[in-house]
Amino acid sequence: MGLLWGVAGYVVVAFASYFLIQQFSSNPHDRSVEAAMSSIFFFGPIGAVVAFIVGIIRGGGRKVSLPAER
Repeated sequence: MGLLWGVAGYVVVAFASYFLIQQFSSNPHDRSVEAAMSSIFFFGPIGAVVAFIVGIIRGGGRKVSLPAER
């Protein structure tokens, strides 16, 4: 469950940070490159780690039931 949350968190945070950097960056020369690199290599992985931890916590340690041994 944590892996699913991690992937979703990466995608959401990467897209959100891309658009936020495009809006608020003071770099007039390479704004699009800055937005792409920052969102993919910095903010995306941070979002994935946070979402992974949330997914582990919310997943709640479900136990797999094994068939009874005879």
